[in-house]
Amino acid sequence: MAWNTNLRWRLPLICFLLEAAMVILFGVFVRYNPEADPHWEEEKRQHNISSDIENDFYYRYPTFGIQWALLMQGWFHSFEDGHILISVENLINADFCVGSVCVAFGAVLGKVSPIQLLIMTLIQVTLFSVNEYILLNLLHVKDAGGSMTIHTFGAYFGLMVTWILFRPNLEQSKERQSSVYHSDLFAMIGTLFLWMYWPSFNSAVSKHGDAQHRAAINTYCSLAACVLTTVALSSALQRKGKLDMVHIQNATLAGGVAVGTAAEMMLMPYGSLIVGFICGIVSTFGFVYLTPFLESRLRIQDTCGIHNLHGMPGIIGGIVGSVTAATANVGIYGKEGFIKAFDFEGPKSDWTSQIQAGYQAAGIFVSLTMAIVGGAIVGVILKFPLWGDPADENCFEDEVYWEVPKDEESHMYRPEEPALKPVAS
Repeated sequence: MAWNTNLRWRLPLICFLLEAAMVILFGVFVRYNPEADPHWEEEKRQHNISSDIENDFYYRYPTFGIQWALLMQGWFHSFEDGHILISVENLINADFCVGSVCVAFGAVLGKVSPIQLLIMTLIQVTLFSVNEYILLNLLHVKDAGGSMTIHTFGAYFGLMVTWILFRPNLEQSKERQSSVYHSDLFAMIGTLFLWMYWPSFNSAVSKHGDAQHRAAINTYCSLAACVLTTVALSSALQRKGKLDMVHIQNATLAGGVAVGTAAEMMLMPYGSLIVGFICGIVSTFGFVYLTPFLESRLRIQDTCGIHNLHGMPGIIGGIVGSVTAATANVGIYGKEGFIKAFDFEGPKSDWTSQIQAGYQAAGIFVSLTMAIVGGAIVGVILKFPLWGDPADENCFEDEVYWEVPKDEESHMYRPEEPALKPVAS
């Protein structure tokens, strides 16, 4: 007991001290590799370095296999009128769109039917596309990792739907929402994969060159800081200083969400650490205090805690993007790098960093408005009593919609254990 009590304070203290030291050391000593710096093209010309030299990023994140597979499959399956009617970017952007839908699902899982999920998907994908077009094409917002378009929109869309579909008698099936040991282990595998691949997620559609390289570096640094902060808070907020698996599975990813908007920008490695540090705190506090408050006071039953992993970090990401854009200048980016980073050409040739920052901030409010209004409309539609949604006592019960083996030896959990708890995507 004494050891656990000491751990509650020693582990967080050490984590915070180490993270503070990392921020200071990164601020003093760490800068971007020349290949991840917007001055790279200018330096190549000044030193007569061949312009044909590839950025090292492409050797560490290879994409040739995907390109060749698309060609081969395209020639065999979708070759029409001399053209292959598909592209990698189209597929990636479609994945991002559906990723936002998966985020929204996290708020309603266990309480809706497959039909309701289909209807929700149909409408959300449509609204996502409209919102994305407004932000990227009309407001010219920079949002490489989708903090606003994917996470903020998806989270508050789902939260609005679950608010409309509030179930006052959900306590009848509440025990099945809790997790069990083996499901936590399997869910943790998903967290590990998400953590490892989040840098490639945030940099997938970035411009080739220093911006894409920078997006991967910024994301990695933010994730690393977020993990340490989450571990510290999870231990500090538990009575015996033990770690909570829900926090480790979810809050450790919040840094990747929040750095998404500014991923391509000159956020600097130490800035990325600060973003991850803040999100680890906000997300973990959210799981411990805010989720119960939302359910008890605001009638928002957030099954997977998407508000903590996607909603609040998404808004933080939008704010970070706006602030980072506002502080951008030629001294930081170089003349050509500054123009290239924010597309200050053509119709935007007279834009300043402050104008860009204003539009970045506007993007947050547009995403929130689209999510809240759209989610309310979908919630009302799904409330009609014809979609086969489960009764209150059957919520979070796998057998309602899934064929579950009856033989005790054919499944991994004992009959007295609660059903598996879905984990936030």
